Amino acid sequence: MGDNFVYKDAEGTSTQWDDIQRKLGNLPEKPPPKPTPGWVPDSDRENAPKDAEWLQGKSIDELQDLEDDPLLEDDRFLEQYRKQRLAEMKEVASKPRFGSVQLISGSDYVREVSQAPADVWVVVHLFKDGLAECELLGQCLNRLAAKYTNTKFVKIVSTDCIKNYPDNLLPTLLVYNSTNVKANLVGLRRFGGPKCTPEDVALVLSQVGPVLGEPGETDSDAVRERVQKDYIEKMVMRHATKGGGNNSDEDT
Repeated sequence: MGDNFVYKDAEGTSTQWDDIQRKLGNLPEKPPPKPTPGWVPDSDRENAPKDAEWLQGKSIDELQDLEDDPLLEDDRFLEQYRKQRLAEMKEVASKPRFGSVQLISGSDYVREVSQAPADVWVVVHLFKDGLAECELLGQCLNRLAAKYTNTKFVKIVSTDCIKNYPDNLLPTLLVYNSTNVKANLVGLRRFGGPKCTPEDVALVLSQVGPVLGEPGETDSDAVRERVQKDYIEKMVMRHATKGGGNNSDEDT
């Protein structure tokens, strides 16, 4: 007899000779295939047991969508756990991720900037001590960092970041997202010159993308509109304050 070909299928090791013997009735039929461990038939997926572990894998939106699920309405434990899990996730999402301008060194740059998570926008301030324009922009960035806590603001001495970087190009802002440079903003003039305000800087950053967005916000237009609205409100308030001062002088 020639080579007896051996192969492996879902039921284990078999041979062509065994298959022939089964056809002749000399061997019992092989048992039906067993499902792969962990496999659940499609028809049973929706009826699979729902427990705490099942809820842990849900996002905030998915947990909210389950509010009227009849299964959870009949299971007090699961419904209570859903509410608890939803509250925990919302609390985490609401906490500020940053909130201040972080001073970094050249050795920190890759970790803090280039390798930042894809959902984080990073604003890098290249500066040098003793330069008035860098000081002014730095004050504006401190205000923005405290307001837009989902955006990462860092500062680094220019020559620690780029060797021999010219002082006449300072201050410079680099905007990063998903490991890529999205903007290179050189000089204080880009932000309105010596009279620039935090709102001026925010307005320029909003033109780059959703740099100043809320957690999970990716709509550039929505972020830009909100920043523009804030800018206009600040301008109106400043104008009203000046106007109020003039009127009081005239009244006296």
